[in-house]
Amino acid sequence: MKLFQWTEFILPSTLQLKSHVRLLMEPVLGEKSRDLIQLGLHESLVNAVVHGNLSDPQKKLRVRRIITPNWFVWQIQDDGIGIKKSKRLFNLPSELEAESGRGLFLIHKCFDDVRWSRKGNRLQIAFRRST
Repeated sequence: MKLFQWTEFILPSTLQLKSHVRLLMEPVLGEKSRDLIQLGLHESLVNAVVHGNLSDPQKKLRVRRIITPNWFVWQIQDDGIGIKKSKRLFNLPSELEAESGRGLFLIHKCFDDVRWSRKGNRLQIAFRRST
Protein backbone atom coordinates (compact mmCIF):
# COMPACT_ATOMS: atom_id res chain seq x y z
CA MET A 1 0.00 0.00 0.00
CA LYS A 2 1.15 3.52 -0.75
CA LEU A 3 2.03 5.67 2.22
CA PHE A 4 -0.75 8.15 1.39
CA GLN A 5 -3.78 7.68 -0.85
CA TRP A 6 -5.83 10.70 -1.94
CA THR A 7 -9.11 10.34 -3.79
CA GLU A 8 -11.45 13.18 -4.68
CA PHE A 9 -15.18 12.90 -5.27
CA ILE A 10 -17.78 15.38 -6.52
CA LEU A 11 -21.16 14.32 -5.19
CA PRO A 12 -24.66 15.66 -5.81
CA SER A 13 -26.26 17.61 -3.00
CA THR A 14 -28.91 15.05 -2.09
CA LEU A 15 -30.06 13.13 0.95
CA GLN A 16 -29.98 9.91 -1.09
CA LEU A 17 -26.62 9.10 0.49
CA LYS A 18 -26.41 5.32 0.84
CA SER A 19 -24.36 4.67 -2.31
CA HIS A 20 -22.12 7.70 -1.63
CA VAL A 21 -21.37 6.59 1.91
CA ARG A 22 -20.62 3.08 0.63
CA LEU A 23 -18.19 4.51 -1.94
CA LEU A 24 -16.43 6.72 0.62
CA MET A 25 -16.19 3.78 3.05
CA GLU A 26 -14.58 1.28 0.63
CA PRO A 27 -11.12 1.27 2.27
CA VAL A 28 -12.58 0.86 5.77
CA LEU A 29 -13.72 -2.74 5.22
CA GLY A 30 -11.71 -4.40 7.98
CA GLU A 31 -12.13 -1.77 10.67
CA LYS A 32 -13.78 -2.86 13.92
CA SER A 33 -15.41 0.57 14.22
CA ARG A 34 -16.88 0.54 10.72
CA ASP A 35 -20.46 1.23 11.91
CA LEU A 36 -19.32 4.19 13.99
CA ILE A 37 -17.39 5.66 11.05
CA GLN A 38 -20.37 5.08 8.73
CA LEU A 39 -22.74 6.87 11.12
CA GLY A 40 -20.42 9.88 11.47
CA LEU A 41 -19.73 10.08 7.75
CA HIS A 42 -23.45 9.91 6.94
CA GLU A 43 -24.22 12.64 9.49
CA SER A 44 -21.43 14.83 8.09
CA LEU A 45 -22.84 14.54 4.57
CA VAL A 46 -26.40 15.24 5.77
CA ASN A 47 -25.19 18.41 7.52
CA ALA A 48 -23.36 19.54 4.38
CA VAL A 49 -26.46 19.02 2.23
CA VAL A 50 -29.05 20.47 4.64
CA HIS A 51 -27.17 23.21 6.47
CA GLY A 52 -24.36 24.00 4.02
CA ASN A 53 -26.08 23.71 0.65
CA LEU A 54 -29.55 24.44 2.06
CA SER A 55 -30.84 21.30 0.29
CA ASP A 56 -30.22 22.96 -3.09
CA PRO A 57 -29.84 20.15 -5.67
CA GLN A 58 -27.93 22.52 -7.97
CA LYS A 59 -25.06 22.64 -5.49
CA LYS A 60 -22.38 19.98 -5.04
CA LEU A 61 -20.36 18.33 -2.30
CA ARG A 62 -16.63 17.92 -2.71
CA VAL A 63 -15.13 15.10 -0.69
CA ARG A 64 -11.46 14.23 -0.41
CA ARG A 65 -10.62 10.87 1.15
CA ILE A 66 -7.11 10.56 2.52
CA ILE A 67 -5.71 7.29 3.80
CA THR A 68 -2.45 7.23 5.71
CA PRO A 69 -0.82 4.39 7.62
CA ASN A 70 -2.44 5.70 10.83
CA TRP A 71 -5.58 7.57 9.77
CA PHE A 72 -8.70 7.55 7.63
CA VAL A 73 -9.52 11.19 6.80
CA TRP A 74 -12.44 12.75 4.93
CA GLN A 75 -12.69 16.41 4.00
CA ILE A 76 -16.26 17.38 3.13
CA GLN A 77 -16.83 20.75 1.51
CA ASP A 78 -20.18 22.25 0.60
CA ASP A 79 -21.03 25.31 -1.51
CA GLY A 80 -22.49 27.21 1.43
CA ILE A 81 -21.35 30.32 3.28
CA GLY A 82 -19.92 28.30 6.16
CA ILE A 83 -20.84 27.75 9.76
CA LYS A 84 -19.82 30.43 12.27
CA LYS A 85 -17.26 29.45 14.90
CA SER A 86 -19.81 30.05 17.64
CA LYS A 87 -22.13 27.43 16.06
CA ARG A 88 -19.48 24.69 15.82
CA LEU A 89 -20.58 23.28 19.16
CA PHE A 90 -20.62 19.59 19.83
CA ASN A 91 -22.86 19.33 22.86
CA LEU A 92 -26.33 17.93 22.76
CA PRO A 93 -29.01 20.61 22.45
CA SER A 94 -30.46 21.66 25.80
CA GLU A 95 -34.01 21.36 24.47
CA LEU A 96 -35.15 17.76 24.08
CA GLU A 97 -37.52 18.80 21.29
CA ALA A 98 -34.84 20.73 19.33
CA GLU A 99 -35.02 20.08 15.58
CA SER A 100 -31.26 20.32 15.07
CA GLY A 101 -28.04 20.21 17.00
CA ARG A 102 -27.49 16.49 17.39
CA GLY A 103 -25.46 16.09 14.21
CA LEU A 104 -22.30 17.81 15.38
CA PHE A 105 -22.49 15.94 18.67
CA LEU A 106 -22.65 12.62 16.81
CA ILE A 107 -19.82 13.58 14.47
CA HIS A 108 -17.55 14.40 17.42
CA LYS A 109 -18.46 11.10 19.10
CA CYS A 110 -17.72 9.06 15.96
CA PHE A 111 -14.33 10.51 15.03
CA ASP A 112 -11.02 10.98 16.79
CA ASP A 113 -10.35 14.36 15.20
CA VAL A 114 -12.78 16.98 13.84
CA ARG A 115 -11.62 20.26 12.27
CA TRP A 116 -13.20 23.10 10.32
CA SER A 117 -11.80 25.31 7.59
CA ARG A 118 -11.48 28.98 8.48
CA LYS A 119 -14.57 29.80 6.40
CA GLY A 120 -16.51 26.94 7.98
CA ASN A 121 -17.76 25.24 4.82
CA ARG A 122 -15.26 22.39 4.92
CA LEU A 123 -15.25 19.78 7.65
CA GLN A 124 -12.35 17.40 8.16
CA ILE A 125 -13.11 14.23 10.07
CA ALA A 126 -10.49 11.64 10.93
CA PHE A 127 -10.47 8.20 12.51
CA ARG A 128 -7.31 6.57 13.87
CA ARG A 129 -6.77 3.22 12.16
CA SER A 130 -6.59 -0.02 14.11
CA THR A 131 -3.12 -1.46 14.39
